[in-house]
Amino acid sequence: MSDRTIAAIATPLGESSIGVIRISGDNAIAVADRVFFAFSGKPLSDLKGYRAAYGEIKKDGAVLDDAVALVFKAPKSYTGEDVVEISVHGGRLLLLDILRLILENGAAPAEPGEFTKRAFLNGKTDLTKAESIMGLISAKSDTELRLSRAAHIGKTSKKTEEIEKNLIAADASIAAYSDYPDEDIEGLDPESFLKMLKNAEKSLCEMLSSYDAGRIIREGIQTAIVGKPNVGKSTVMNMLSGCERSIVTDIAGTTRDVIEETVNAGGIILRLADTAGIHTTDDKVESIGVELAKSRIDSAELVLAVFDCSKPLDSDDTSLIASLDRKNTIVILNKTDLENKIDRSVFTDFRTVETAAQSGKGYDLLIKEIADISGTASLDPDSAVLMNERQRACAVRALDGIKEAYAALESGNTMDAVGICVDDALSALLELTGKRVTNEVTDEIFRRFCVGK
Repeated sequence: MSDRTIAAIATPLGESSIGVIRISGDNAIAVADRVFFAFSGKPLSDLKGYRAAYGEIKKDGAVLDDAVALVFKAPKSYTGEDVVEISVHGGRLLLLDILRLILENGAAPAEPGEFTKRAFLNGKTDLTKAESIMGLISAKSDTELRLSRAAHIGKTSKKTEEIEKNLIAADASIAAYSDYPDEDIEGLDPESFLKMLKNAEKSLCEMLSSYDAGRIIREGIQTAIVGKPNVGKSTVMNMLSGCERSIVTDIAGTTRDVIEETVNAGGIILRLADTAGIHTTDDKVESIGVELAKSRIDSAELVLAVFDCSKPLDSDDTSLIASLDRKNTIVILNKTDLENKIDRSVFTDFRTVETAAQSGKGYDLLIKEIADISGTASLDPDSAVLMNERQRACAVRALDGIKEAYAALESGNTMDAVGICVDDALSALLELTGKRVTNEVTDEIFRRFCVGK
């Protein structure tokens, strides 16, 4: 652990009623005492932990601002070190002036995520809880917030520890057998040993199965709205956006480029792209838009294909249908408030939703289908869900280790060989929570955090 005392602004820079500067380290209280002067006349070093003092920030005797100083003493603080949090008025220039004063009086600028990194290194949190913090800060939907909160209160840690216990028990049985091969070792009979591995395997599979749905909640899903000109693509986009983002007219071909928008659709972030109408045309400008639309079909994770119910299908419709992947497409049969002239039988193999997008009819059904096709409908956001690719990679390695242990058993290998496979699985899980992790990994994780956190 570094012996530096660090400081940073812990609130966003801007104009606000309050701004907070955090100081952490062995000399945090001493540094604060050089710039903060309580109206009571008592220095902060005389305060017990979890106490506050009201006073002034002074530089060379001149008052910079009124302030409240909160004192937290090691180990009962966020970082596990002595911490002082100074609250002042939230002006950008004022905060920067006071931070500069604190740095001039013995503190060093905190690196991105250094406060949380110190909390991890001092045993105040594990890696899964630490990584959830940025999700709490940047959540764009209630569902994403619940996912991050579940990880932050330890749901993922607890689930991982349960798997670790099964693997540790299996590992201990193998070690005991190696030392005492002629003894009856509890847990090393085939049935008990396999039960330990199967319990661990089942839990890992559950965590991995929910990863993609969790990723979609956090990152959103690339979504293309496609269809012929004037079928209502832009109206569908506006319905999902809740505002008039795309231009809507009765003139075919109004949208000639790709219009993009990010919307929260029932807790799922859709990165929408309203594309030009796909049809046969000799217009060079329209042709560029049509090709862009076709390329979006190939790259999109979700395609919303819009068809006009008030008109029969033509060759352009047929060509579009042939280009669609049924696995990631929702067919929207729009303008159902008009006389039906479309042959619905061609969409039998597709998920379909009927809408009258101009009035908002069909919105709830569309949201339901989006949740179902993305896998988020079955996701419990209050459960243990892997938060990122690092965690997923660790879980995959652990599962691979368990499968290799099965294979070693079936091949008749020695228990020592089986034990190596179990060790590999356990090592991956310990890396997931940070109980056994390299400095390079922790540096990379906390480098992504904001300064002040």
